[in-house]
Amino acid sequence: MNHPKASPFSRVEQKVGLSKIIIEYSRPSARGRTLFGNQENGEPGLVPYGRIWRVGANESTKISFDSDVIIDNQELKKGIYALYAFPEKDQWQIVFHNNSTHWGDGRTNYNPKEDALRILVLPIKTHDFQETFLISFDELDHNRASMIWSWGNTQISIPIQLDTKSIMQRQIDKELSSSASAQTFYETARYYQEQGIYLIEALSYVDSAIEKGGDTYYYHRIRSLILADLNRYTEAIKVAELSLELARKEGKDEFVRLNENNIRKWQTLLPHNK
Repeated sequence: MNHPKASPFSRVEQKVGLSKIIIEYSRPSARGRTLFGNQENGEPGLVPYGRIWRVGANESTKISFDSDVIIDNQELKKGIYALYAFPEKDQWQIVFHNNSTHWGDGRTNYNPKEDALRILVLPIKTHDFQETFLISFDELDHNRASMIWSWGNTQISIPIQLDTKSIMQRQIDKELSSSASAQTFYETARYYQEQGIYLIEALSYVDSAIEKGGDTYYYHRIRSLILADLNRYTEAIKVAELSLELARKEGKDEFVRLNENNIRKWQTLLPHNK
Protein backbone atom coordinates (compact mmCIF):
# COMPACT_ATOMS: atom_id res chain seq x y z
CA MET A 1 0.00 0.00 0.00
CA ASN A 2 1.28 3.44 -0.89
CA HIS A 3 1.04 5.75 2.13
CA PRO A 4 2.55 9.13 3.04
CA LYS A 5 5.97 8.97 4.67
CA ALA A 6 6.87 10.76 7.87
CA SER A 7 10.12 11.74 6.13
CA PRO A 8 9.11 12.48 2.53
CA PHE A 9 11.39 11.80 -0.42
CA SER A 10 13.07 14.73 -2.17
CA ARG A 11 15.28 15.12 -5.21
CA VAL A 12 17.71 17.99 -5.78
CA GLU A 13 19.26 18.55 -9.19
CA GLN A 14 21.90 21.24 -9.60
CA LYS A 15 23.82 22.27 -12.69
CA VAL A 16 27.36 23.51 -12.03
CA GLY A 17 29.03 24.74 -15.19
CA LEU A 18 28.50 21.87 -17.62
CA SER A 19 28.14 19.22 -14.92
CA LYS A 20 25.12 17.93 -13.05
CA ILE A 21 24.82 16.93 -9.40
CA ILE A 22 21.75 14.98 -8.25
CA ILE A 23 20.82 14.20 -4.65
CA GLU A 24 18.01 11.85 -3.63
CA TYR A 25 17.14 11.79 0.05
CA SER A 26 14.35 11.72 2.61
CA ARG A 27 13.58 14.72 4.81
CA PRO A 28 12.94 14.07 8.51
CA SER A 29 11.50 16.83 10.70
CA ALA A 30 12.65 17.86 14.16
CA ARG A 31 9.21 17.77 15.83
CA GLY A 32 10.62 19.14 19.08
CA ARG A 33 13.32 16.50 19.39
CA THR A 34 17.00 17.02 20.20
CA LEU A 35 18.70 16.38 16.89
CA PHE A 36 22.45 16.02 17.43
CA GLY A 37 24.30 14.91 20.55
CA ASN A 38 22.56 14.33 23.88
CA GLN A 39 19.36 15.64 25.38
CA GLU A 40 19.48 17.79 28.51
CA ASN A 41 18.84 14.68 30.64
CA GLY A 42 21.89 12.99 29.15
CA GLU A 43 19.94 10.59 26.97
CA PRO A 44 21.00 10.33 23.31
CA GLY A 45 19.33 12.65 20.85
CA LEU A 46 18.04 11.62 17.46
CA VAL A 47 21.59 11.50 16.03
CA PRO A 48 24.07 10.83 18.87
CA TYR A 49 27.59 12.13 18.52
CA GLY A 50 29.99 9.59 17.06
CA ARG A 51 27.27 7.43 15.51
CA ILE A 52 26.85 7.02 11.77
CA TRP A 53 23.99 9.04 10.25
CA ARG A 54 22.45 8.36 6.85
CA VAL A 55 22.05 12.12 6.17
CA GLY A 56 18.29 11.94 6.08
CA ALA A 57 15.95 9.02 6.69
CA ASN A 58 14.72 5.74 5.18
CA GLU A 59 17.12 4.45 2.51
CA SER A 60 20.62 5.79 1.98
CA THR A 61 20.94 9.34 0.74
CA LYS A 62 22.44 9.19 -2.75
CA ILE A 63 24.52 11.75 -4.59
CA SER A 64 25.55 11.42 -8.22
CA PHE A 65 28.09 13.33 -10.29
CA ASP A 66 28.31 13.12 -14.08
CA SER A 67 31.86 14.53 -14.00
CA ASP A 68 34.86 14.03 -11.75
CA VAL A 69 34.90 16.47 -8.84
CA ILE A 70 37.32 17.75 -6.21
CA ILE A 71 36.17 17.76 -2.58
CA ASP A 72 38.51 19.11 0.08
CA ASN A 73 41.43 18.83 -2.37
CA GLN A 74 40.66 15.16 -3.01
CA GLU A 75 39.48 13.77 -6.33
CA LEU A 76 36.19 11.88 -6.48
CA LYS A 77 35.36 10.09 -9.72
CA LYS A 78 32.02 10.59 -11.41
CA GLY A 79 29.40 8.10 -10.24
CA ILE A 80 26.77 7.44 -7.59
CA TYR A 81 27.62 7.46 -3.89
CA ALA A 82 25.82 7.12 -0.58
CA LEU A 83 26.28 10.00 1.84
CA TYR A 84 27.01 9.29 5.49
CA ALA A 85 28.15 11.45 8.37
CA PHE A 86 29.69 10.92 11.80
CA PRO A 87 28.66 14.04 13.74
CA GLU A 88 30.65 15.31 16.70
CA LYS A 89 30.23 18.51 18.67
CA ASP A 90 33.15 20.34 17.07
CA GLN A 91 33.67 18.52 13.76
CA TRP A 92 31.92 16.08 11.47
CA GLN A 93 33.30 13.31 9.31
CA ILE A 94 31.56 13.26 5.93
CA VAL A 95 31.67 10.04 3.93
CA PHE A 96 31.11 9.44 0.23
CA HIS A 97 30.45 5.70 0.16
CA ASN A 98 30.66 3.40 -2.85
CA ASN A 99 27.73 1.20 -1.79
CA SER A 100 24.53 3.19 -2.31
CA THR A 101 22.06 0.30 -1.86
CA HIS A 102 21.72 0.28 1.95
CA TRP A 103 18.44 0.85 3.76
CA GLY A 104 18.32 2.16 7.31
CA ASP A 105 20.70 4.16 9.44
CA GLY A 106 23.81 2.35 8.23
CA ARG A 107 24.89 0.87 11.55
CA THR A 108 24.44 -2.72 10.40
CA ASN A 109 25.44 -2.48 6.73
CA TYR A 110 28.08 0.24 6.60
CA ASN A 111 31.58 -1.00 5.78
CA PRO A 112 34.37 1.61 5.92
CA LYS A 113 36.34 -0.42 3.37
CA GLU A 114 33.74 0.70 0.82
CA ASP A 115 34.37 4.40 1.45
CA ALA A 116 35.37 6.39 -1.61
CA LEU A 117 36.22 9.59 0.26
CA ARG A 118 36.22 10.99 3.79
CA ILE A 119 36.55 14.62 4.80
CA LEU A 120 36.31 16.65 7.99
CA VAL A 121 34.08 19.72 8.20
CA LEU A 122 33.19 22.12 10.97
CA PRO A 123 29.50 22.45 11.89
CA ILE A 124 28.01 25.94 11.82
CA LYS A 125 25.50 27.10 14.43
CA THR A 126 22.71 29.11 12.84
CA HIS A 127 20.29 31.64 14.29
CA ASP A 128 17.33 30.45 12.22
CA PHE A 129 15.83 27.04 12.96
CA GLN A 130 15.36 24.62 10.05
CA GLU A 131 12.46 22.34 11.02
CA THR A 132 12.72 19.84 8.15
CA PHE A 133 16.14 18.58 7.05
CA LEU A 134 17.23 20.33 3.87
CA ILE A 135 20.02 19.77 1.34
CA SER A 136 20.65 22.71 -0.98
CA PHE A 137 23.38 24.35 -3.03
CA ASP A 138 24.88 27.81 -2.65
CA GLU A 139 27.91 29.86 -3.77
CA LEU A 140 27.56 28.68 -7.34
CA ASP A 141 29.73 29.57 -10.29
CA HIS A 142 31.00 27.71 -13.37
CA ASN A 143 33.55 25.75 -11.38
CA ARG A 144 32.25 25.21 -7.87
CA ALA A 145 29.33 24.96 -5.50
CA SER A 146 28.77 24.48 -1.81
CA MET A 147 26.48 21.63 -0.78
CA ILE A 148 24.59 22.79 2.32
CA TRP A 149 22.94 20.55 4.91
CA SER A 150 20.59 22.37 7.29
CA TRP A 151 18.67 20.93 10.22
CA GLY A 152 17.69 22.57 13.47
CA ASN A 153 20.34 25.15 14.27
CA THR A 154 23.13 23.17 12.62
CA GLN A 155 24.49 23.69 9.14
CA ILE A 156 27.18 21.81 7.22
CA SER A 157 28.87 23.26 4.14
CA ILE A 158 30.79 20.98 1.76
CA PRO A 159 32.74 22.67 -1.06
CA ILE A 160 32.65 20.92 -4.44
CA GLN A 161 34.94 21.92 -7.29
CA LEU A 162 34.72 20.97 -10.96
CA ASP A 163 37.16 21.44 -13.82
CA THR A 164 34.65 23.09 -16.13
CA LYS A 165 37.44 24.76 -18.09
CA SER A 166 38.83 21.40 -19.24
CA ILE A 167 35.36 20.02 -19.99
CA MET A 168 34.52 23.11 -22.03
CA GLN A 169 37.84 23.05 -23.87
CA ARG A 170 37.31 19.43 -24.94
CA GLN A 171 33.89 20.42 -26.26
CA ILE A 172 35.35 23.43 -28.09
CA ASP A 173 38.13 21.35 -29.65
CA LYS A 174 35.58 18.83 -30.89
CA GLU A 175 33.29 21.49 -32.36
CA LEU A 176 36.12 23.40 -34.04
CA SER A 177 37.69 20.26 -35.51
CA SER A 178 34.69 19.86 -37.81
CA SER A 179 33.09 22.47 -40.06
CA ALA A 180 32.41 25.09 -37.40
CA SER A 181 29.45 27.42 -37.79
CA ALA A 182 29.36 31.14 -37.09
CA GLN A 183 27.52 30.37 -33.85
CA THR A 184 30.27 27.97 -32.74
CA PHE A 185 32.94 30.61 -33.34
CA TYR A 186 30.83 33.19 -31.49
CA GLU A 187 30.12 30.97 -28.48
CA THR A 188 33.79 30.03 -28.21
CA ALA A 189 34.84 33.68 -28.33
CA ARG A 190 32.18 34.62 -25.80
CA TYR A 191 33.24 31.86 -23.38
CA TYR A 192 36.91 32.84 -23.60
CA GLN A 193 36.03 36.49 -23.04
CA GLU A 194 33.82 35.72 -20.04
CA GLN A 195 36.57 33.61 -18.50
CA GLY A 196 39.32 36.11 -19.35
CA ILE A 197 41.39 33.49 -21.19
CA TYR A 198 42.93 33.10 -24.66
CA LEU A 199 41.86 36.61 -25.69
CA ILE A 200 43.87 36.69 -28.93
CA GLU A 201 42.25 33.42 -30.00
CA ALA A 202 38.87 34.80 -28.91
CA LEU A 203 39.34 37.81 -31.17
CA SER A 204 40.15 35.54 -34.09
CA TYR A 205 37.08 33.40 -33.41
CA VAL A 206 34.67 36.33 -33.22
CA ASP A 207 36.15 37.65 -36.47
CA SER A 208 35.39 34.25 -38.03
CA ALA A 209 31.84 34.46 -36.66
CA ILE A 210 31.37 37.86 -38.31
CA GLU A 211 32.87 36.60 -41.56
CA LYS A 212 30.53 33.60 -41.63
CA GLY A 213 27.44 35.09 -40.01
CA GLY A 214 27.54 38.76 -40.95
CA ASP A 215 27.21 41.86 -38.80
CA THR A 216 25.11 41.40 -35.66
CA TYR A 217 24.97 43.56 -32.56
CA TYR A 218 25.93 40.62 -30.32
CA TYR A 219 28.94 39.54 -32.43
CA HIS A 220 30.29 43.08 -32.37
CA ARG A 221 29.49 43.52 -28.69
CA ILE A 222 31.66 40.53 -27.80
CA ARG A 223 34.36 41.81 -30.14
CA SER A 224 34.34 45.18 -28.37
CA LEU A 225 34.64 43.49 -24.97
CA ILE A 226 37.60 41.41 -26.12
CA LEU A 227 39.36 44.49 -27.50
CA ALA A 228 38.79 46.31 -24.22
CA ASP A 229 40.18 43.34 -22.28
CA LEU A 230 43.27 43.66 -24.47
CA ASN A 231 43.46 47.38 -23.53
CA ARG A 232 42.76 48.37 -27.13
CA TYR A 233 40.18 50.96 -26.11
CA THR A 234 40.11 53.07 -29.27
CA GLU A 235 39.21 50.01 -31.35
CA ALA A 236 36.80 48.79 -28.68
CA ILE A 237 34.88 52.08 -28.79
CA LYS A 238 34.54 51.97 -32.58
CA VAL A 239 33.24 48.40 -32.49
CA ALA A 240 30.88 49.21 -29.61
CA GLU A 241 29.48 52.11 -31.62
CA LEU A 242 28.74 49.70 -34.47
CA SER A 243 27.12 47.23 -32.05
CA LEU A 244 25.05 50.09 -30.61
CA GLU A 245 23.85 51.14 -34.06
CA LEU A 246 22.86 47.57 -34.98
CA ALA A 247 21.11 47.07 -31.63
CA ARG A 248 19.18 50.31 -32.06
CA LYS A 249 17.96 49.21 -35.52
CA GLU A 250 16.62 45.98 -34.00
CA GLY A 251 15.05 47.69 -31.00
CA LYS A 252 17.37 45.98 -28.53
CA ASP A 253 17.27 48.70 -25.89
CA GLU A 254 19.24 46.74 -23.29
CA PHE A 255 22.18 46.32 -25.66
CA VAL A 256 21.97 49.97 -26.66
CA ARG A 257 22.34 50.85 -22.98
CA LEU A 258 25.15 48.34 -22.39
CA ASN A 259 27.13 49.68 -25.34
CA GLU A 260 26.58 53.29 -24.30
CA ASN A 261 27.83 52.51 -20.79
CA ASN A 262 30.93 50.75 -22.12
CA ILE A 263 31.74 53.55 -24.54
CA ARG A 264 31.60 56.11 -21.73
CA LYS A 265 33.78 53.95 -19.49
CA TRP A 266 36.37 53.21 -22.17
CA GLN A 267 36.60 56.85 -23.21
CA THR A 268 37.88 57.66 -19.73
CA LEU A 269 40.63 55.07 -20.22
CA LEU A 270 42.01 56.55 -23.44
CA PRO A 271 45.58 57.87 -23.04
CA HIS A 272 44.66 61.54 -23.48
CA ASN A 273 42.07 61.27 -20.67
CA LYS A 274 44.47 59.88 -18.10
